[in-house]
Amino acid sequence: MTGQLRIITGIAAIVLVAGAAAAFAVAWRPQIAAIAPPRADTFDPDVVKRGRELAAIGNCNTCHTVQGGATYAGGLPVPTPFGIVFSSNITPDAETGIGRWPEEAFVRAMRSGVARDGQHLYPTFPYDHFTNVSDADDRALYAFLMTRQPVHASPPANQLSFPLNYRPLIAGWKLLYLRSGDAPQDSAKGAEWNRGAYLVEGLAHCGACHTPRNALGAERLNAQFAGGEVDNWHAYALNDTSHAPVRWTADALYAYLRHGWQADHGTARGPMAEVVGNLATVPDSDVRAIAVYMADISGTPAPDRKRPADVVAQSSSDDAAQTHAAGAAIYAAACGSCHEGSRTLPYGGVNLALSTAIASPDPRNLLNIVLSGVGAVEGERSPIMPGFASSIDDTQMVALTAYLRERFGKRPAWANLDKAVRDARAVQATSLAARDTPAESRQRGKP
Repeated sequence: MTGQLRIITGIAAIVLVAGAAAAFAVAWRPQIAAIAPPRADTFDPDVVKRGRELAAIGNCNTCHTVQGGATYAGGLPVPTPFGIVFSSNITPDAETGIGRWPEEAFVRAMRSGVARDGQHLYPTFPYDHFTNVSDADDRALYAFLMTRQPVHASPPANQLSFPLNYRPLIAGWKLLYLRSGDAPQDSAKGAEWNRGAYLVEGLAHCGACHTPRNALGAERLNAQFAGGEVDNWHAYALNDTSHAPVRWTADALYAYLRHGWQADHGTARGPMAEVVGNLATVPDSDVRAIAVYMADISGTPAPDRKRPADVVAQSSSDDAAQTHAAGAAIYAAACGSCHEGSRTLPYGGVNLALSTAIASPDPRNLLNIVLSGVGAVEGERSPIMPGFASSIDDTQMVALTAYLRERFGKRPAWANLDKAVRDARAVQATSLAARDTPAESRQRGKP
């Protein structure tokens, strides 16, 4: 019996050692030798220019710039269900940035999520999309970043509990979810559609916000573009489950992405406003390609979304006033003159029967807009709206939004609306506090 026990123990030890070795082999990545930071004048200006456009399509500045901090210097807190991950410094600083990274290391980070020193990067950096980026575009991005102003700034330590703070575990996540390959291509769809597919599925990583995620934080492949969550906003569904009262067309998407405003769909706000701001600097052809591809992704609309916008806009009635008298009164006093009057832009508001925020199953976007308002954007002739956070209390907010939902959305009432209002107001208060904090305090990693 003792001999058998020794054999079993020996086999178990061999299995454990073999498993540990296999895990090490999966998780281990070699360090890539550092280089002296390359001089900016060694890069082709045309390649740098293209890299600037690609960085705008990828919205790189939004994630790698903390409020009040230097552009691309990192430190932005990215909340996840597992804790907070802070974005990295991607300026060419030799000590705290990527100044000593050769192009090989940059490409490996983009495609495999591995830093120059061999550490696995958390997938808050969307390398699961960047595997689709071409060699030429990676080279242009590298050239652009290496010609930025170096900034000496280290991000704060990530706030993740054990064992999620143990980076080798990310290798297991990659085995499950990281797939290398090209974006979908279809010769029958035409060059514009294929260009849009390459951008949307790759560098623009639209699915990172507009696709729901599973328990391990990966995008659900069976629900691509079915809607997601980002920065306390709901990223609307872009596929055939969209709740937009009027279907998005390629022309409507193009206008929205190019100008931040489209008459049948409203104004880009929240994280989407930053996306539109960046797209304003890229070639018109790329914006059009994205619009063409996404319009095709939206699929066959539901019957009620086949109606023209003018028919939808005229279809609302005020029967809701009978059951939501308080909300109807607030609407008449604070909203109706802009949303139903004859005022022109920028003071005339979108017809609320066309509002996706009101038709959506999630009230957060509407609450965020009512509380914070819609500010003017330089270069845009789009609606502006004051915020009502200081003039409407929580009870009035519930009454108003419940009325808007029934009258204009014609959808079932939102559940737990009072809690959603409290949460939205708490988030807004936190955002205002961060905005009013000196930049030196916000960028904690800056020496």
